[in-house]
Amino acid sequence: MIRHTVVFKLKHARGSQAELDFLQSIRKLSEISTVKNFECLRQISKKIKFEFGVSMEFSDLQDYETYNTHPAHVHFVKTRWITEVQDYMEIDYEPLAT
Repeated sequence: MIRHTVVFKLKHARGSQAELDFLQSIRKLSEISTVKNFECLRQISKKIKFEFGVSMEFSDLQDYETYNTHPAHVHFVKTRWITEVQDYMEIDYEPLAT
């Protein structure tokens, strides 16, 4: 299992229509067939600068790569992410064997 997480800060004003449009658009990534357990989250801690997060899971690395190269994901990154995200941090996890 792979868990893909991204925290980010948008260029848009908080509560603006542009912010809402972006968040609605990012939710469409959940329609990619290999995506599981998709969540779009609002960050509440005052300790970090990021405002939102996205979390999703994949069965394995092959499913994760299918997502990364999927035309809908590539299009979203080119047309929305690059132009509307001010800053972000991406972390991808797999469970530790204990």
